[in-house]
Amino acid sequence: MNWDIQTFSAAALGIALAACCGFRVFVPMLVAGFAGRFELFHFSESFVWLSSTPALVALGIATVFEIAGYYIPFIDNILDTIAAPLAAIAGTLLATSVIPIENDWMKWIVGIVAGGGGAGLIASGTGLLRLLSSKTTLGAGNNVVATGENAAAVGGSVLSFLAPIIMALSFILFFIWIIKKMIRKLRGKSSAARGH
Repeated sequence: MNWDIQTFSAAALGIALAACCGFRVFVPMLVAGFAGRFELFHFSESFVWLSSTPALVALGIATVFEIAGYYIPFIDNILDTIAAPLAAIAGTLLATSVIPIENDWMKWIVGIVAGGGGAGLIASGTGLLRLLSSKTTLGAGNNVVATGENAAAVGGSVLSFLAPIIMALSFILFFIWIIKKMIRKLRGKSSAARGH
């Protein structure tokens, strides 16, 4: 495969959009669907359905329910348990739909690792943040977390089409930060367990 700037940008777009699925599952898919509909981006043949009218209507309804659900105390925590696997699936689909790899097996493997893995990691991180917010504020601070996630999902999805390489690099740095935090937390727990 010839890695020119367009190919690199498309791969970056896939990573960035997939990462946005970690904040909200349906928002990046809806934004991508509209981008395809208005011919701002061309999906591979097997993913053209994302920009069809039935898909856009379904994604629009799902987006409204998802966003609204995160503003209902404790329902938001339940949604987090469902969202993590759904985010990984949506991230895989979006990454696979835009990453320009001709070999189907390779395309899906990269989509699962880069797209699904990134979306799942962010969804897990935001889920833990909401759980912490629920414990410390009895759910009162969750609306602030939800608003931040909505802004990240919408803004990140739109910016992914405008500056895909910058967004992909930003999300990669964010992934590294989350992984470092998780490792530090696990090391702290194992040290505390050994101390007892």
